[in-house]
Amino acid sequence: MPKHLQTEIDNLKKKILALGGVVEENLRQAVKSVGVRDLKLANAVIDKDTQIDQAEVELEEDCLKILALHQPVAIDLRFIIAVLKINNDLERIGDEAVNIAERGAFLATQKTAGMPVFNYSEMADKAQFMLRVSLDSLVRLDAVMAGDVCALDDEVDAMNRKIFSEVKDAIRTHPEHLDSLVHLLGISRHLERIADHATNIAEDVIYMTEGIIARHRHEDFTLGDKKYNSKLR
Repeated sequence: MPKHLQTEIDNLKKKILALGGVVEENLRQAVKSVGVRDLKLANAVIDKDTQIDQAEVELEEDCLKILALHQPVAIDLRFIIAVLKINNDLERIGDEAVNIAERGAFLATQKTAGMPVFNYSEMADKAQFMLRVSLDSLVRLDAVMAGDVCALDDEVDAMNRKIFSEVKDAIRTHPEHLDSLVHLLGISRHLERIADHATNIAEDVIYMTEGIIARHRHEDFTLGDKKYNSKLR
């Protein structure tokens, strides 16, 4: 690989990981703003989104410049394509964090007396864990680690369905809290979408390292000594 191309690829890796770190922290703060009903914290998450958007645009421009100037092939080409897609998923996770924070900002202004309580901690922890491990798999170029992230997606989907059922029941019994309950339902949906984006990132790492397109596969596949079930997503 030409030295200049290697330098550009190293810089891409640093930038995508830096963006991932910012997104991960913003997500953590968004979830916290809901738990503690902190309006100031929620607004800080919303304000941070501009920085994430700008970083996403700059990273995309860097990728396109490398493609135009160096015309990379094989693993280098797959890496750049993967970064382009991961970059988009990270920006979307940033948007979902803002959505959570906006709902947290609304809830911070509402009365809590008589309000049903829902536990989002397990679902939030799982979604954040999936994001963290998907980024770690990128750093380590570890397809097995990425495959483990994909395997967790069903668990988050099940949690989302459970919370949906619980909130639906609460709407029937506590119609006076309808607006707040709708916002709580939305938080579950946003966390489920974050898990989906983390799974996308993991699938892109699998593609980059193994050349396997994991999404939409009809047959099982093996990474290392682990076998993963295929499923249409």
